Amino acid sequence: MTDAPEFKRRLRRGDPVTGHWLSVGHPAVAEICARDADFAVVDTEHAPTDLGDVANAVRAIESAGDEPTAPLARVAWNDPVRIKRVLDTGVSGVLIPMVEDAAEARNAVEAVRYPPEGVRGIAGSRGNDYGRGLAEQVEEGGDHLVTVVQIETQQAVENVGEIAAVDGVDALLVGPADLSGSLGVFGEYESETFREAVESVLDSAHDADTPVGTLATSDDEIRLWADYGYDYQIVGVDAGYLASGAERAQSVYDEEMG
Repeated sequence: MTDAPEFKRRLRRGDPVTGHWLSVGHPAVAEICARDADFAVVDTEHAPTDLGDVANAVRAIESAGDEPTAPLARVAWNDPVRIKRVLDTGVSGVLIPMVEDAAEARNAVEAVRYPPEGVRGIAGSRGNDYGRGLAEQVEEGGDHLVTVVQIETQQAVENVGEIAAVDGVDALLVGPADLSGSLGVFGEYESETFREAVESVLDSAHDADTPVGTLATSDDEIRLWADYGYDYQIVGVDAGYLASGAERAQSVYDEEMG
């Protein structure tokens, strides 16, 4: 099993951890991408992944490489039922989309934690070795798990200081596509409007000692986000890796045969 507490400590310290985004849903793809990564995120919001896909991806991530890779999952919504079901697969933590204020951030944290601090249902599952480690995890309250909330709207930017200060929020993740769309500058990541919003997020979160990351979908974006000063990055998407490789091979063939 993954050393979730160690990954959480590294994330909270602001270590430059890197991960990959998984949308294909096949365990072989998860295993390939997870090798040498610090973490990998299985998406259940915009991908056709069900709980079985998540569980198998987690198994694959845990088997990849010589060093532990933390398996995370992005839930479809800030909903305690969705969150507890994903946690039961054995992920090291969750990403919560579209969090816009401190109250929503607290709801996310409570969904990850066991009572009395939270509202997560108590039951044996893969996440606690099928019940063998349940008592210990309940006693810990779920504190070993990572809770990342996503900043994706103008309202979230306005409230980011309060969101970042919520006890139990381990990190923020800026969703660049949704945030730029909310600001009326979709995809214009070098625009003044977008940069000012991101800088506000970074400044407010760092005042609360909360790290901030984002998702890159190209080499140029990795460089741009590094210039912005993000603490960590998801450096690409599995479907994007497949698409770019297929397009590159086709292009080379067309050049040679044309």
